[in-house]
Amino acid sequence: MKKVYTGTGRRKSSIAQVKMVPGNGKITVNGKDVNDFFPYETNIMDLKQPLVATSTADTFDIDVKVNGGGFTGQTGAIRLGITRALLEYDKNNDPESETSFRKILKTAGFITRDSRCKERKKPGLKAARKAPQFSKR
Repeated sequence: MKKVYTGTGRRKSSIAQVKMVPGNGKITVNGKDVNDFFPYETNIMDLKQPLVATSTADTFDIDVKVNGGGFTGQTGAIRLGITRALLEYDKNNDPESETSFRKILKTAGFITRDSRCKERKKPGLKAARKAPQFSKR
């Protein structure tokens, strides 16, 4: 029985549930290969960053369920989910040591959730801040 490491990531309006098992580096998103799911190579590079930083890109098979938002939000959510799963895998290691995943990922800035999201529309305006054109007469 393989040990399963899980992590949940959120970004904008996207939520990703990540399951990580020891394997050979295969990533599936909503049942599809990651290269078929995301249209841009930059999205794929972005979500693999925690694996590259910790040198575990070929160590785990990752299965992701993601919904909500667009490609960028989903990529950010998956990246945070992978980071949290890696932290669960490495939880017995001393967080102060130089080789701990926590120290590596914290330095790279992957542990912090990006809380930026769309600002709500305000009454009397066309969008959050866009006002109707001003007419002097």
